[in-house]
Amino acid sequence: MANLADRLKLLSQPVNRQLLKATRRGIEKESLRITSDGFLAQTPHPQQLGSKLTHPYITTDYSEALLEFITPAFTDIDTTLGFQHDLHRFTLQHLENELLWVNSMPCILTGDENIPIAYYGESNIGKMKYIYREGLAHRYGKAMQTIAGIHYNFSLAPEIWSLLSDYEQTSSNIAHQNDLQSNCYLNLIRNFRRLSWLLMYLFGASPAVCRSFFSHTNHQLQDFDDYTVYLPYATSLRMSDLGYQNNAQSGLNICYNTLPTYIESLEHAIQTPFPAYEKIGLTKDGHYLQLNTNILQIENEYYNAIRPKRTTQSGERPARALQARGIEYIEVRCLDLNPFDPIGISASQAAFMDVFLTYCALAESPAITAPECEAINHNFTRVVLEGRKPGLQLQKLGKSTTLTDWAKEIIALLMPIAVLLDDAHDSNNHQESLKLELQKIENPELTPSGQLLSSLSEHQCSFSEYTLIQSKQHAETFKHAPLTPGNQKELQMLVNKSLQQQAEIEAAPQEPFETFLAKYYT
Repeated sequence: MANLADRLKLLSQPVNRQLLKATRRGIEKESLRITSDGFLAQTPHPQQLGSKLTHPYITTDYSEALLEFITPAFTDIDTTLGFQHDLHRFTLQHLENELLWVNSMPCILTGDENIPIAYYGESNIGKMKYIYREGLAHRYGKAMQTIAGIHYNFSLAPEIWSLLSDYEQTSSNIAHQNDLQSNCYLNLIRNFRRLSWLLMYLFGASPAVCRSFFSHTNHQLQDFDDYTVYLPYATSLRMSDLGYQNNAQSGLNICYNTLPTYIESLEHAIQTPFPAYEKIGLTKDGHYLQLNTNILQIENEYYNAIRPKRTTQSGERPARALQARGIEYIEVRCLDLNPFDPIGISASQAAFMDVFLTYCALAESPAITAPECEAINHNFTRVVLEGRKPGLQLQKLGKSTTLTDWAKEIIALLMPIAVLLDDAHDSNNHQESLKLELQKIENPELTPSGQLLSSLSEHQCSFSEYTLIQSKQHAETFKHAPLTPGNQKELQMLVNKSLQQQAEIEAAPQEPFETFLAKYYT
């Protein structure tokens, strides 16, 4: 197998370098709707935004108030971010006396009873979505489901995998090509897991949270002020356990060394009963409390920083799609919203993500052993809880090293990738993104988590007060940059089409829900 240097040399050839321009990325961004005074909105999903069941780009995640903005996958960063900007502009037009909350950690909460679960209508697929969310509420509590994030979907041109493999590029065996691509994406995922602590340091933006998030006092955080709790060196409380332990998932050993073992791990969790969930029960008075009483209701319940993905067909489970057609792209799920950017992610951060993920795809990636898996988990946890702590030690190849030294080594390894991508795109954006992140490594106060805590101190604001100010400022930014007439018309057409599609789904004959659910699992 060729090493990284050989692969870079091959891709640097002009005819091959163009393949890098076909890299695709899409962004899914979650954001809470809030009242003008910083409380969770209690209003239904605005009908002016269309049907959350059928709209391809504007929907909801867990709560009726947790909006999700989804872009298609584009080959240009600016196009992807521009699409997100348009979705935000359109949405804010239709929010009456409401705003979009700009931090991953939620606004002021007033108890689980005031966190409305998203309702998707009375069709079987709508009922399934609602029951799944009700199951999450019973299993983990609703407050945990109000946390928002950025999901970064990424894929390289399929031709790159054949070019870089030990096999002939001219192979016509589709099954072999799917296996090859899946194995390459698994290589990416393993390297990502080894290095994802760096993303938590550079882009973690949730070191503090409103005290109202907790319905109990056993959270092990420190008081920042009367309304805010935090950890002084934390980068991303969102990616920590916040004193909450998922006992069911803690025993899962999801393996990324081969696709069959990954699928088997998920299938096992979906089919294995868990006593605490059995105690909740499946139904009560004829009403479903959860989809099943097993470790996972569906694949999406498994909380992880990165997922292998394949576009699913109607009614198809994600694991079955992967099994049938292999991995199509990966979804990075560990990114916090950047509260200092109107859409939660900047062009520079997206450029860095492309460099980082391309490196993970091209570098050698041996199987992860049990001891290495422990070290990976240790490093990730240490960085989310105390990543800006001076002299923080991480575990690298069985030895201790400082976060700062290792981070600088990684930036040096990424630089040839950045040069290659800049050559392909005739720019210097990727190299500039590395230089910007290197400044954060040298000065932790420049990280989003460091900036947020400094801002709270400087303005003498609570977390909720300061984030509300930012939310209002970003809303004004969008209001002063209206949609073009063409984009306005297109987004309005999507609203009308989605409402019509939901009406058609609702009007169609529905088989008994029990039959529908059984078919989904089998």
